[in-house]
Amino acid sequence: MTVVLDASVIVKWLFQNPRREAGTEQATDLMEQIAAGSLPVLEPPHWLAEVGAVLARQTPSTAADDMAILAAMELPVSADPLALRRGIELSIELRQHLFDTYYHAVALENPDTVLITADDHYLRAARGNGRIVNLMDWK
Repeated sequence: MTVVLDASVIVKWLFQNPRREAGTEQATDLMEQIAAGSLPVLEPPHWLAEVGAVLARQTPSTAADDMAILAAMELPVSADPLALRRGIELSIELRQHLFDTYYHAVALENPDTVLITADDHYLRAARGNGRIVNLMDWK
């Protein structure tokens, strides 16, 4: 199984405060598995920029250093035009932002791949399309 992690999960790697940010323990466990090479990951091309936008707003004093750490991880990226097309179609169908649907489209366009999200709003809208799981339910 390969996972796609959206920005709502990845930022938890850096916030590391379970009292402030629910799911940090689960997100950290995922990061450790990915870093160890025991859990394959695949991201859409915009992942780093989207996470950077969140960090710039939430933790401006450490955002640049945090971005350097994430970039150094060199997570694999899927720039498949079919995933982008599917992301656009999902965005229209679900009335959700393309940045959110693009993560999901990468999961849907790649066999044995699932999106893990902590974004309850998107999860509710997209659950019917399959291959999406809440971070808190990931085993």
